Amino acid sequence: MTREEQKEERKKAILMTALTLFVEKGYHETKVADIAAAVPMSTGLMFHYFKSKEELLMALVVMGKEFTKATAGGDNIPPDVFLKGMLDELFLYAQKDPFVANMFVLMAQARRAGMPEDVRKVAMSVSSVDDTAKLIKKGQKEGIFRKGNPKLLALCFWSAFQGIMEEMTIDKKLGVPDSEWLLSILKGN
Repeated sequence: MTREEQKEERKKAILMTALTLFVEKGYHETKVADIAAAVPMSTGLMFHYFKSKEELLMALVVMGKEFTKATAGGDNIPPDVFLKGMLDELFLYAQKDPFVANMFVLMAQARRAGMPEDVRKVAMSVSSVDDTAKLIKKGQKEGIFRKGNPKLLALCFWSAFQGIMEEMTIDKKLGVPDSEWLLSILKGN
């Protein structure tokens, strides 16, 4: 392994460790020394990779924002088929790797008051609800989804998903639901 590959591996280990600790302990309760000890590395060496805990949080939130771009699209796919496929993939990945559930939880935490304002701004710019509302509106026109405010329906849909991800971070053995259960929020069956 080259020196550059080793550096990237260490950076990834810091990010994944911080993600887990931020979700389990909370951002404010997690100390830089906690992250360094869990990696393991010295605190001084960790500052070589990230200048501050806030910079580390920002890197994770930017990563999470990129991750949520999967919610956009589906232009040439029936909305229910697109959303089912997206849910199936997310649930599959969440079962294989705690990163997925942890990232959803962290992104929700990052939106809350009291988080660093620049981080919060990035987290608030995620458009999953708006992207899904567009799909719902299209599905309503096609008679696939129930009537109602598309944005509120999207919010119900994503809130249910978020709750499942939060439970998966608490109960590591928890299975995932059938994606049709979440789609029934939109279909009304």
